This record gives sequence, C-alpha cells and structure tokens, in this order.
Amino acid sequence: MSPAAELEKPFLPFSKPTFNDDEIQEVIQCLKSGWITTGPRVQKFEEDLKNYLNCPHVLTLASGTAGLYIALKALDLQENDEVITTAFTFVATLNTIVMAGAKPVLVDIDPKTYNIDILEVEKAITPKTRVILPVHFAGLSVDLDPLYALAKKHNLIVLEDAAQAIGTRYKNKMIGEFGDLQVFSFHPNKNMTTIEGGALSLHHDKFLKKISTARFHGIDRDIWDRFTKKGSQHYDVVEPALKFNMSDVQAGIGIHQLKKLEKFIDQREKLANRYFEKLKGWTELFLPPHPQNFDHKHSWHLFAPCLNIESVGFSRDDLIQKMKDLGIGIGLHYDAPHLFTYYQKTFGYKIGDFPHTEWVSDRIFSLPLFPLMTGEEQDRVIEGLAHIFNKTI
Repeated sequence: MSPAAELEKPFLPFSKPTFNDDEIQEVIQCLKSGWITTGPRVQKFEEDLKNYLNCPHVLTLASGTAGLYIALKALDLQENDEVITTAFTFVATLNTIVMAGAKPVLVDIDPKTYNIDILEVEKAITPKTRVILPVHFAGLSVDLDPLYALAKKHNLIVLEDAAQAIGTRYKNKMIGEFGDLQVFSFHPNKNMTTIEGGALSLHHDKFLKKISTARFHGIDRDIWDRFTKKGSQHYDVVEPALKFNMSDVQAGIGIHQLKKLEKFIDQREKLANRYFEKLKGWTELFLPPHPQNFDHKHSWHLFAPCLNIESVGFSRDDLIQKMKDLGIGIGLHYDAPHLFTYYQKTFGYKIGDFPHTEWVSDRIFSLPLFPLMTGEEQDRVIEGLAHIFNKTI
C-alpha cells in the first residue's frame, strides 16, 4: 500500500486499553451506588489479586510509583543508604529511591535480556546497600533465583519493579507469588488497567502494617467504612504519611480487567510471535529478547526491537518520526535515566558509565501491541517499516 493511502487511515497508536460493557456497566453501577472512593470494590479487587498472584497480601494503590515509594519508605532507609537498580528503566524507579531518602546505585543491563546484570549487582554491593530493585523490562522476568540468593547472602531486601510484568511467570511461578515485595502498575498502556493505579504484593507480615498505614495519611486502620452505619469517625495517626489509596471506580474496572488478563496476554503473545515471524532476518532490526526456557512466560507488555542504525544510516528518532508520518504510533522505552540533568548533576553520572544501557537506549523503540490490534493493523506496521527500509515483502 502506498504512503498516501496509509495517511488516509486513522492514526494507529502504539497502545490502547481494552474495555467492553463489563467495565462500563461496573463504573455506572459504582457511580449510582454513591460510594466511589475506597470501599467494597477495592476490597474485592485486592482479594482477586491475592488469588491470581497466589500471594498472602496485596494492597492496591493510586499508582505503581506510589507502591515503589511507600515500599521503600517502609524499609526505614536512612541518608546514604544505597538501593541498587538497573540503569535501564523509567525514571520513576530512580525518583522513588531519591524521594525515600536513599541513593540510587545504578548498574548496567545484560545485553541478552535488557534486564539488570546480576554480576554487576554483586560488584556494586557495599556496606551501605539495603535494597536491590530489579525491573522486569517489557514483561520479561529477571533471573530471580540468583538475585534472591545474592540478596540472602548479604541480608538485603529485594523490591521488584513489576510495573510491566503483571501475568509474567518465572519457573512456572507468577511474579508476585514469591519473594519479598513486588509493585505492579495499572496505567492505561499496561496489560490491564484501572485508568491509573497500581498494587503492591508482599510476603512478610512485618511490612504489612507499615505499608498499609503509609498509603492513607498514616492512619492505623482501614477506615473506608467510617461514613457507613457501622463505621466510626475516630481513628489514630501513627506516623505522617501521604494519600495513595485506590478508588472503587478504579477497582471496579480492575475486577473485570483481571478476569480477562490471561486472554489479553495470550493475544499479545500471538501478536509478538507474528512480529517475530514477519521480521525474522531483517538486518535493519535487532529483535527483542524473549524467554528461552519453557517454564518462563513473557507477558509481552512491549515488543521493543532495536534499530540497526549502522545499517540503515539514520537514527531511531528519525524512524519514530517516519512511522508517525505514516500514521503509526511508536513508543520510546526508554531514554537512559542516568543521563537526565538531575541524575548527572546530583550523582555524577555521565555518558559511558553504562555502555550496554546506552547502546540499547539509543536504538530501542516499541511497536504497536495491544489485544484489540487486528492483523490488518499489524500488517500496516510491518509494511510501514518495509517502506522506510526500502524492503520488498
């Protein structure tokens, strides 16, 4: 199809949430009920998440970022305490470490997976290290067994940034089913959504009370029912805290999204496999990492190849613009956060510190991928790339 014909079609976004009448009717019923903030739907959604993740405790939140922040705060980090994390992530991972009062210590990625390099983690551990914060990039699990073994050896907590990994499995276990703490995001571009929102799964009772109070003003108990007939207006505040609770409107959407999540992931996997099939052998691209073990399950939040800029002769940003000119949306996940102004000025990071991260960051882009995407729409993406690369398909 010609570029002119492509431009006549509606713009194809790189991501789109999947809703139907289930979510719409739930929101209507919630609004009609008169109870729209934290209430019975939040309680049900948390129970559903516990069952799905096979996890003893789940707390819903206003965002995944809020989950990272309150989890770190619950660990009572002190000034100069260090949190080791990946150099390849969305900046929220770093920001929450700083806002919790600790120092982010970045390490490079494994170029085979784009996830944190565990050998580099071990090199970065010092007497000041308190937490290891891995990120399951694009829905591909970090190799958790050696990471947790390393944490145990040094008496460290592992806080998993699983914002992109709801539904991901590691050795046939769900991310969130084991370990210390995991944080999920339900942003609109994630595999399931509550518009905005997140959740924190935890496996140690010692963290539960502190994190529960930290998500709602430092109040010592659940008080969502204080305006009901059985509720009490009185409560105690055991520490100062902010407000990160989820609303019933959001949770109502989440209840239905969670029921469909496995089907969403299955459809994402089919689309990802079709990209692999159609783009195989293209020298212009380095296709994304994917599990080599049958007992790992990638949730395919993103399909993010890297551009072979040396082969094509133009930049990744040029490619994004060329695709947009064809009416096709492309994501950028991510600019290397250590090169943002604040992190360079405050922590002295510079170009060359993390060569694998910088190589990927200069070349990576995310192709459209969402459950409602049709084969015709995926063909548009592939044909658009072929046009830009002057390929015959």
